[in-house]
Amino acid sequence: MSYLHGMVFGIYPYVCLAVFLFGSLVRFDREQYTWRSESSQMLKTGTLRLGSNLFHLGILGLFFGHAVGMLTPPVVFHTLGIEASSKQMLAIVAGGVFGASCLIGLLLLLARRLGDARLRATTRRMDLVVLFWILATLLLGLVSIVFSLGHADGSVMLLLMAWARAIVTLDFSAAAIIVTVPWIYKLHMFMGMTLFLLFPFSRLVHVWSGFGALGYLGRSYQLVRSRR
Repeated sequence: MSYLHGMVFGIYPYVCLAVFLFGSLVRFDREQYTWRSESSQMLKTGTLRLGSNLFHLGILGLFFGHAVGMLTPPVVFHTLGIEASSKQMLAIVAGGVFGASCLIGLLLLLARRLGDARLRATTRRMDLVVLFWILATLLLGLVSIVFSLGHADGSVMLLLMAWARAIVTLDFSAAAIIVTVPWIYKLHMFMGMTLFLLFPFSRLVHVWSGFGALGYLGRSYQLVRSRR
């Protein structure tokens, strides 16, 4: 295992996670007026609704699919009667569907933003960095599906799952687990980890508000009395 490989897949994940968590906390504490999605709906609607819905459906499906698929121990799937090869095919199909939805939505949003002068004028450099970074990460993920068809037994998937669980459990030998994994997966993983590094410095922080809004479902009713 090379020194670079050990750094990228053994230490870099923790750097990204630390910046993601503490960077978001600092931004919320010091720059709450910037804590918003900065919607451009008032400037132009166009394909915003379609593109936004497809993008959010796809990226949320990919996020939770990766989280559940990578962090769930294989014994759980075996107990449910799901073999590695079946899980591999499920990941390919689900990843393809959600990935295609996310890609179409993202392309619509990019075309809308870059094709209108007023939208371009209100677009920050970080907005474009994040959008194109997501696009590159997404394309790598879709290309990796083709590679996955070459090892339908799920052997590479099991290595990636073991790496993810090792990172979460602070096993510092995690990088050694994926030494033999093809480069396409490693590049996709690096791009995905770096997205968390960029998160606190972009409008992506509004994602926290989306999850936080679930707390409203359990809050008490607001009591309103009429004025006499």
